[in-house]
Formats: sequence, C-alpha cells, structure tokens
Amino acid sequence: MCMQCMAGAMTATAGAAGIRAWLATRAFGWLTPKRLKAITFVLIGAALFASTLLVSGSTPASG
Repeated sequence: MCMQCMAGAMTATAGAAGIRAWLATRAFGWLTPKRLKAITFVLIGAALFASTLLVSGSTPASG
C-alpha cells in the first residue's frame, strides 16, 4: 500500500472515531453501548471504503 493511500485511510478512520466520540458525548437515549459499538464498526468501515475509492496513489498511464 502506498503512503498516500495509508494516510488517506488513517485520516478517514480518525474522522470516523471523532464522529463516534461526538455521538458518545451526546447521551442519546437510543444509543446503547451495543449500538455505539455497531455504529463504530459501520463508520470505520465506511471511512475505509470511501478512502479506497476517493484516494488514488497512482497517476494515470500516459498514452
């Protein structure tokens, strides 16, 4: 994995962790520890998936 891809993945995961922390501090009634854990997995998975689609470490081949 190239360094640019890894940096994109780390940034995306940090953003997902920030959203999770924000949700945890709001003390929503429906947000149980089990649901918070599920939301964490979904956020990190979505962030890593998006970073693989939106960040490219390679330049297009010259024709």
